[in-house]
Amino acid sequence: MSEKRMSSSKKHSLKSMMLQVAKDLLDAEAMVKQEERKRYMEDHCPPLSCPSSKQELQELCKELHVKIEVVDEERYILEHKAIMVVNEVKDLNIKIIDLKGKFKKPPLKKVRMSADAMLQALLGSKHKVSMDLRANLKQVKKEVKEEDKELRDVGDWRKNIEDKTGMGGRKKMFESES
Repeated sequence: MSEKRMSSSKKHSLKSMMLQVAKDLLDAEAMVKQEERKRYMEDHCPPLSCPSSKQELQELCKELHVKIEVVDEERYILEHKAIMVVNEVKDLNIKIIDLKGKFKKPPLKKVRMSADAMLQALLGSKHKVSMDLRANLKQVKKEVKEEDKELRDVGDWRKNIEDKTGMGGRKKMFESES
């Protein structure tokens, strides 16, 4: 299969077109945001009219102070709620850490289990079949050879050690060899 590769000039022109489209989209988005900001300010902030008399100026100041107090109360309430939520999140994180620490998973141990016990654990009360594999085996009597008996019946090892200690023990060894 032959792959057609794009020439570098075509790549460059496509890239520049994509950048131009992206720039146009960003400019349009900025214009929309600016218009929204302007509309919001017009709706929420009426144009400031400077009163000419002292009485009107005092009334304007009183209105502004009342509005500032309302906004400050709202800000205080929201700040208090935010602090409470942050504290609650911290407490929950601490509880999570405590619970993780308390219930540490123990390392699993190997358990020797018979086939019957394993089937009963897996199948529950349904398990009826016995898996005792040794039950059907024949018992074979082991013949004990006389040589094996002699090797086993060496006697008390402490006595042999006491006999061989000191010069007497060496002498006895030489006497027994000859």
